[in-house]
Formats: sequence, structure tokens, C-alpha cells
Amino acid sequence: MKQGSYNYINNLTRRRFHLTGSATALATVLALGGNAFAQDSNADSGNATKLAPIVVSGQSSDASDNTTIAAKKSQGATKISTPLVETPRSVSVITKKEMEERGAQDIIEAVRYSAGVQTGSYGFDPRFDQIYIRGNDVTTNGDYRDGLRQPYMNYGMFRTDSYALDRVEVIKGPVSVLYGAGSPGGIVNKISKLPTEETIREVGVLWGTSDRAQTMFDFGGPVSKDDDTMLYRIVGLARKGDTNFDIADDRYFIQPSFTWKPDDATKFTVYGSAQSTETDANVGALTGPDGNVLNLRDSDPDYDYQKTQQQQVGYQFEHEFDGGFTFRQNLRFSHLDLKSRYLSTYSWIGDVAQRGATAIGDKMNVFQVDNQLESKFDTGPAAHTMLFGLDYTRMNDSFAYGMDGTTSPAYDFDINNPTYGVSGPTPAYNLSRVDGSLQQFGAYAMDQIEVDKWRFTLGGRQTWVKQSTDTTIVSTDTTTGDRLDKNAFSYQAGALYLFDNGIAPFTSYSTSFNPVTQRSASGSILDPTKGEQYELGVKYQPPGTDILLSAVAYHLAEKNKPVLVDPLTGIYASLGEVTNKGIELEAKTTISDGWDVIAAYSYNHSEITRGDDAGNAPAVTPKSIASLWSNYTFQEDSAAKGLTVGAGVRYTGETYTSTANTAKNDASFYLDAALSYDFGAIDQKYKGLTASVDLRNIVNRRLTVCNEGYCYLGQGRNVTASLRYRW
Repeated sequence: MKQGSYNYINNLTRRRFHLTGSATALATVLALGGNAFAQDSNADSGNATKLAPIVVSGQSSDASDNTTIAAKKSQGATKISTPLVETPRSVSVITKKEMEERGAQDIIEAVRYSAGVQTGSYGFDPRFDQIYIRGNDVTTNGDYRDGLRQPYMNYGMFRTDSYALDRVEVIKGPVSVLYGAGSPGGIVNKISKLPTEETIREVGVLWGTSDRAQTMFDFGGPVSKDDDTMLYRIVGLARKGDTNFDIADDRYFIQPSFTWKPDDATKFTVYGSAQSTETDANVGALTGPDGNVLNLRDSDPDYDYQKTQQQQVGYQFEHEFDGGFTFRQNLRFSHLDLKSRYLSTYSWIGDVAQRGATAIGDKMNVFQVDNQLESKFDTGPAAHTMLFGLDYTRMNDSFAYGMDGTTSPAYDFDINNPTYGVSGPTPAYNLSRVDGSLQQFGAYAMDQIEVDKWRFTLGGRQTWVKQSTDTTIVSTDTTTGDRLDKNAFSYQAGALYLFDNGIAPFTSYSTSFNPVTQRSASGSILDPTKGEQYELGVKYQPPGTDILLSAVAYHLAEKNKPVLVDPLTGIYASLGEVTNKGIELEAKTTISDGWDVIAAYSYNHSEITRGDDAGNAPAVTPKSIASLWSNYTFQEDSAAKGLTVGAGVRYTGETYTSTANTAKNDASFYLDAALSYDFGAIDQKYKGLTASVDLRNIVNRRLTVCNEGYCYLGQGRNVTASLRYRW
């Protein structure tokens, strides 16, 4: 897993290339680079021999969670379907109902009302799902789907459309015991729509900002109404149009799946997906000759594109044996092919930007398999659910980069007379090629223990990682290679006491590690980053209610975090240690019939505790983040029955623009709203027909966010209107 500080350097290359490229190749890229861009309960487990067969398909969610905003269970935190109130660590679950209420159109919109989650740290950039958890960037190494990582190596990333999902889980803090190398901030685990015994029929259309048109469908259920041993589901979407700032947002995907259940103890689900996405490669605003960020595109929307083709195919298998043993295997193969080109500013002549063209290509193949053996047994008064696992990941990636090397008069851009619509050739890949491979093998074990009302978790994992990178400088036809062979042991522990009234105080401890490839001034590879977290909190979920409240205090430290110290030579240094200490409050509750409320507040004191900037705060890391969403559906006895209204507020505190802490970005405050109407309230013959309008950033605030000398613009007002029919 190629890692790095994920800094943003000279348009695309600053944020991607340094993660694997050699210092020489990076220096070449930076020297020619462009401008910055914007951016169920288990009560029976006391007697394992009396347990009924458990049949859970891989990462499937609890069916009841589709009809409430307060989820009851999560599988991502333990790889065993466990009630959230009995899980001794902090987890936020965004259910399908919540995503639909807020009209979430992507992963960013899905998670941004969750405690501890920060979005928009690099402005508006729809190419990648930029997410921070507890002050740590998890964009590249915290992206998971159905319990398997969606890996990243050089530039391209696998993208997931929110319409393809049943829910999103945010697991906070280190999870290396279950998943291997990764960010200490946590992971975002996306749960796909897979076959269910319930019949699903849905079609819809959507229009929105800007010139955005979309159609989608979701069908599933038993293959035959007289036979529930074979189930199917097929989900699809087609979208054409732009988003704010004339950035393309075209997508087409098809996601079929099939489940075979020959008996109560066995389930086999095979699935696939094929997706085509086109957005822009340089989505950034133009920084004028005076250094001010202008409301103008640096690139040209007609010239610019980033086209990604991705395919994934895999299966989830589960079989329960006699004696309390269950075996699961989760396997997936993924392929990605990306091509992009863009314009960026090289220099200025008066008020005319002189621009040049850049091209990027990236191909990636990934094979993953996770084998799990679950055992239920008793030792005296303690009931155990033990999980043993072996997982393996292999990735190969081929990255290519090129520039025309000079400016072209055809690409000149006068800010006093801005004109778009230029065309031109795509540069050859004439700068560098990077071929990389990665293998990760892990062996892990976790024990969930019940003793009366106590819940304990103990886990450990040994991970071995092998990486190789060959970087070729095209102009000299010289190749340099890097080889890394790292291993680490990770562990975690937790304890929780479950009162009868649903109050559950807990504490947890966990660690993480992440091998990096950045080099120091001496040419040596930097030490792996290591994370460590302590948590102390309390959850409250009254039995039989749609209420989940949590309050958590945490101490999260990351050592050896790389930071770029010389962009011209690609030299890094270990930042030393960054410590995040904070509290999180989150509430998801149905207050009364039809009235849902989601509230979150996070206070995070982030400090560089070792290194040259010790005592300062990292860039773009706010102390306070708060959000509130309220949604009300008028009931049958109301004159407005069928109508649903929702409104939300989001606040992110001011942040420093750099680790030097000499200047600040302004705090941001946004208003969102949603309105929908069920036409079944007029006449039952229209039952299932729903119209919705969703508004984001109603007052159209576009704030500038600066990070280590590079500045980005936020997203403006975005409006979508949709019509869906379910029957």
C-alpha cells in the first residue's frame, strides 16, 4: 500500500505522484508542473451448542437498518455482525434511510453529518472522496468496500457511487488488527446493495446543477416466487452533466449480484460491477498574478478530462459447520484504467496566463481474499465468539506522466476577457513511468467475550508487506528501483458494560502502522508511521427504540508522519509526532413518528508534538466541527400528509493554512435543505411515486481554503430534483 503525507503539490502531481515516484522523477514533475487546484442480539451465545444457524452474507447489513436512521448493528468494526451498543469502540453508521433523507449524491455528502468526520479540506474536488477522520487523512488508505480495501498506489482510485450502497460505516481510530496497514484515523466501509429476500423494484430520474441528468434503477428479490434459495439484484445508473465550476460529472455503472442458499447453513453470493466515470483532471481555480484566487478555471473545461474505467468481480461465501464453527471467504478482483489530460498555468505576461498541457495514464489490477473462521464456545461463565483470519492482497500498477514542456499561444488565458473552449493534442507520456507492485499478507485473531453484562474484545495481527517500485525517466531511459519489505504487529483491546436500560460505558485501545516510500535528504526511506489510540466513552440505545446516542473522548497519536520539505527535490522528513485529542458527541434519533434528528459535534485539539514545528497545529485541521439535521414527515392525520421536509446546518471552525501557523482559513457555515412528496397521499394508485428536491449550500458560499501555500475554492450551491417510483 503506497503511502505518504498526501500533500497537494502542483495540481495533480503534488497530491499523487510523490507517493511512489523517485525523488528524481518527482523533481522533474515539479519543475514542469502547473498551478494548484481547488479542490441479534447475541443473548444465546452463553450456550454455543444451542445457537440457531447464523447466515450472514459477507458484509450484509441488518435488514431493519434500512428503515431507520439509527443502525442497530455493524460488521466493519469487528468483521462479526455485532450490535453497535455492544461494540467497545466508536462507529458511525449512515443508513440507507439517512442517505435518502438528506439526498446524498456521493460519499462526501453521505458522511459529512457524522461526528469526527471532516470534508472539504481541499476545496471542491469531485474526482476523489476527500475525507478526514479525527484529524487524519483517510482518502487514499481508508477506503473500503464490503470489508475489502479499494487500494491506491500512484494516482487512480476506485470510485463508489452512493446509489450502489445500502449503508456507509465510519470506523474511527486504528483498525490494523483486522485490515492491515492503514491510517490511524480509521476507515470508511461502504456496504453494497446485494440480494435480499424482499422484492425490490425501483426506477428514477434526477436533474440538477449543472445541466445534470441522471436515470437509475434497482431490482431484486427471489428469482422465483416459489423458491427463496436463489436471489438476485441488479442496480444501475447513467448520468450526464456537470457540477459546479463546469466540472464534468458523467457516470455509468451496472452492478449485478446473485445469491444461492442451498440450505440454512450455506450462502454463496457472486457479484460484479462495471463503471465508467468522466470528470475533469484539473478542477482548480486560477491563482492570479497578484496571488489572489480567482473564480475562474485554471484549465479549460473543453480540453480537460479524466476518464476512468473500472471493473470488479468477486464473491462472498459462508458455511456454518456443526459445533459452532462458521467459515467465510470474501474474494474480489478489481481492474482500473485511467486516462487524463489538463491545462495549467506556467507563467504570466501581464494579465495573461500562459498555459501548457499535461497527460496522465494509470492502470491497476488488484486481487484480494479474506478467509475467516468463527468459533463460538464457552469457558466457564464466559461466552466467546472467536475470529481467526488470513488475508492476502496483491496489486500491480503502471503509471505514466507527460507534458508538452512549453506553453502554447492557443492555450493563453486573459483574465480580463476569459474565454473557454480551446482544443489541442494530448501530450505523450514523455517524462516518467512508474511500475509498482505490492503484496500484503496478514494473520489475525479476535475474541469477543461475554461475561454477564460485560463485553470484551481482544485482538492481534501480524502483517507482512512487500513493495517494489521501478521509476523510469523517459528522457534518459534510466530506471531506478525501490524495494521494501516491512512487517508489523498490531493489537487492540476493549471493554464495555451493558446496562439493562441501554446505557453502555466503554473503553478501548488500538494501534496501527503504515509503511511509507518517501525518502529523506540522505536518500534513505523514512520509517513507517505508527498510530496509537485510547478511547473512553458511553453509548445509549434504549432497547426497542430508534435512538442511538454516544459521547467519546479520545487520544490519538501518529508517529513518523512524512512531510514534504523540499518540493524541488522531492525530499521528505518525518514530521515527528502528531497528537489529536478530542471529544465527539453524536445523536441519531427518531423523536416522534416521522421526526428524525441527527446531531454531531467534534472538538479536536491537534498538535505537532515532536519535530521542527512542535507546539503548532497541522494545516487545515479545525478544532470544532458541528452539524445538525432535522427531518419531518407529516402523518396521516395531517392536511400535509405525504410531505417530508428536512433542513441541516454544517459548521467547520477556522484552520491554519500551514504548519507554521502564521495565517488562518476562515470558518465555514453551510445550510442544506430537502423536500419530498409521496403522491400516494393523494391516491393509493400513485403509491410509491415520490418527488424530491435537495439543496446544498443554499446561500452559495464559496470560501477559499489554503494549505501549505496552495489555495482551493469550495463548492457553490448545488440543487437536485428527482422522481422515483417503487412498487
